[in-house]
Amino acid sequence: MSAAAKRKRLNHLLIHAGLILFAAACVYPLLRIFSVSLRPGDRLVSADLALIPAGATLVSYARLLGDTMFLRWLWNSLIITLATSFIGVSLASTAAYAFSRFRFPGKKAGMILLLSSQMIPAGMLILPLFLMIMKLKLMNTYLGMIIAYSVSSLPFSIWILKGYYDTIPRSLEEAALVDGTSQVGAFWRIILPLSTPALSIAFLFNFTTAWNEYLVARVVLFSAQQYTWTLGLFELQGQYITQWGMFAAGSMLVTIPVLCVFLYSSKWLISGLTLGSVKG
Repeated sequence: MSAAAKRKRLNHLLIHAGLILFAAACVYPLLRIFSVSLRPGDRLVSADLALIPAGATLVSYARLLGDTMFLRWLWNSLIITLATSFIGVSLASTAAYAFSRFRFPGKKAGMILLLSSQMIPAGMLILPLFLMIMKLKLMNTYLGMIIAYSVSSLPFSIWILKGYYDTIPRSLEEAALVDGTSQVGAFWRIILPLSTPALSIAFLFNFTTAWNEYLVARVVLFSAQQYTWTLGLFELQGQYITQWGMFAAGSMLVTIPVLCVFLYSSKWLISGLTLGSVKG
């Protein structure tokens, strides 16, 4: 084996070793949370480092699902998140198409404004969103949360989709227009089907952002019946006692919807990630 081949093999081994360590560092916290959810009682710290602790039990899951409104909180989060994702992607897809294909006054300034809005810390948007929702009389409602989340995630979604639309040849639309298809028809029948990877990425971004959000929900929602899961789990933390077992059980259960969405859209996500290399 030549020296160059040995160096290449060594580089591959080091890269794979680094990736394995990185993956282990990402997975280990989830495994520890899973272990805490199986421990009897509400012990957060234990000398037992086994993944399945001694005396493992599902009592924390049973108490969480039976003694709290966790399923209600999960349902609230699911409704708000799905509505936010569909509305956000729908609005972003049409707005991004306008920025990509048409010329109009303020186009460049609009794109700069959209990008600049992403540089504002999330905490600074709480007061404007609160005032907007309050004036619309949508406090403590699904619709108020959906509007707040859709507005917050719209700029980034537009940027994602606009960049993807720019890679689609205009000749495809022009050919459809020559055949008698309207501009809306060309967008619906040609651009959207070709943009499935970007739409999937935008949907996943909207979904995960709304699913994990806490600050806006804390300000807008004040009834336990309307809580999202982020607010509900926070209620398990007391001033003197925290129900760590139930907290860990809830943390594991809330990953299931995100995992399902990711697995369902993974084939489009992968095609989107490899798009640049294919076009190159």
